[in-house]
Amino acid sequence: MARIEKQFSRYSFGGAAVVQPHIQMELMERLCQAAGRPEDSVALTTCGTLGVEVAVGLARNIVRVRDGKRRGDILTSSLSYHGNSVFTLGVAGNQIRNPRPEDRYGLGPAFPAPYPPTHGHAHEGHGCDASCAEEVARAIDSRGAENVAAVLIEPVNGTTGGAFVPPEGYLRRVSEICRERNVLVIHDEVLTGLWRTGTPLASHHWDGCEPDLVILSKGLGAGYVGVGAVLVSPEIAPLLRHREADPLPAMGTMATHPLMAAACLGVLDELESLDFGAFTARGERLGTSLRSLSGGAQVRDVRGVGHLYGVEVPPGLLWPLMEECERRGVFFYPFTGAGDPRSEGLVVAPPLTSSDEDIDFLTSALTGAVAAVS
Repeated sequence: MARIEKQFSRYSFGGAAVVQPHIQMELMERLCQAAGRPEDSVALTTCGTLGVEVAVGLARNIVRVRDGKRRGDILTSSLSYHGNSVFTLGVAGNQIRNPRPEDRYGLGPAFPAPYPPTHGHAHEGHGCDASCAEEVARAIDSRGAENVAAVLIEPVNGTTGGAFVPPEGYLRRVSEICRERNVLVIHDEVLTGLWRTGTPLASHHWDGCEPDLVILSKGLGAGYVGVGAVLVSPEIAPLLRHREADPLPAMGTMATHPLMAAACLGVLDELESLDFGAFTARGERLGTSLRSLSGGAQVRDVRGVGHLYGVEVPPGLLWPLMEECERRGVFFYPFTGAGDPRSEGLVVAPPLTSSDEDIDFLTSALTGAVAAVS
């Protein structure tokens, strides 16, 4: 709040095209350091959805300059969610929020997600593994690599399937496949970025899967402001200033204006002040408590990492369970989106500033609610 109050007393808005964007420049530098990508370039936006749209525009611009591609197809998975605009709803796999095929304008997911509910036919009884990435290769090759700009993927699934974590080696193999075909990799870390999964970026859990572009949002605004950012690797960012590049599809009138930037800097201050040893331990404490629920008739599966978990329940139990949780003073976000019939359950994502007592209260409430609906 101190950051916001100080900035508000100076000036709350000034378009970057009119006012020297000193505070935005400070934010860009701090953000790249916080995300572990200090040499990246940054485009600031107003929200995660627009961050995805900007990332897509930048990726198309880059491959047209670098590779001479005429088309710029964006490939996503069958379990993806990338925002609420017409384009992002159309291209992603979450069809619950966009149920009419005629509204998708011919867009849609291109490959199955590497999780049994949506890819069980390929590995019946064996689960998914890194070889599921070959579905990405087939999707690119079927369209022709010369027509594909990027693969857009959530490194850890968010609220569609409920915190699915990819198989070991999957993201690395996706990156290899894309590099072999001159296709960019975009990681949608709107939900998972800035320590939600226990690392600065969710992709940091695995080696060899660094993306070309990263989209951040929720963890940067932390509920104080709507905001988004696209990080672009130093290897490709100079192509956006090439004389043959199209005008940049970035920024905008309200794109992380000074008051937003001040709030974001305050969030980064708080993140940098965390005791990461205690923070990591709380995430492990959360996971251990939640996994103890699994195996009974009321909880089918518990999955996740850090401060992001999904608790899957049998069909028909989700809404009674949510009501029981609310009676105990805890609200969870529901997910309903994986497989056929769809899996459903609760997303458990407590604030990163939670105390041990907060985690105990949350898990105790959920445990009591599960017992009540049994």
